[in-house]
Amino acid sequence: MSTKYKAIDNQCYFITITTVGWIDIFTRLNQKNLIISSLRYCQEEKGLEIYAYCLMHSHLHMICRAKEGIKLSDIIRDFKKFTSKKIIKTILNEPESRREWMLRYFKEVCSHLKRKQEYKVWQDGYHAEVAYSNFFIKEKINYIHENPVKDKIVEFAEDYIFSSARNYVGLDNELEVIVLQEILM
Repeated sequence: MSTKYKAIDNQCYFITITTVGWIDIFTRLNQKNLIISSLRYCQEEKGLEIYAYCLMHSHLHMICRAKEGIKLSDIIRDFKKFTSKKIIKTILNEPESRREWMLRYFKEVCSHLKRKQEYKVWQDGYHAEVAYSNFFIKEKINYIHENPVKDKIVEFAEDYIFSSARNYVGLDNELEVIVLQEILM
């Protein structure tokens, strides 16, 4: 298996995790809150350090690393497995106008898999790039924070609730992150 875009050590990484078919699951507040609470759990219980993030409608961007002695790949694997089950449960049990086609799509995506799986929410793997310099980190933080502005969800990055842009300007936020002030100066 290629390790070109996978986290293989305890360095800091720019990571993107994407839903299958780029399905816009995270347009619903309940699904957004599920992801935020799962990230918080990974921070508190699994050793995930998050420096920047943005939850878009179909994907999650982060700059993060695992604490010493913990594999970031294990955290991401567990995060995806847990959130997949919770996302499906939420679709099944809470109001969702797109329930039938989403479940059908998530089921069809599993048809080619060798292992038995009823639904597939996340694309295989994730995109990870080593954050090799302060310039790279600053560039990716800006990219992450400007994502909802580029998509015309908000006018200013700090107005998007599900992003660390709020942390970086001192506003109330949904998820605490480690702010990298010295890199941004």
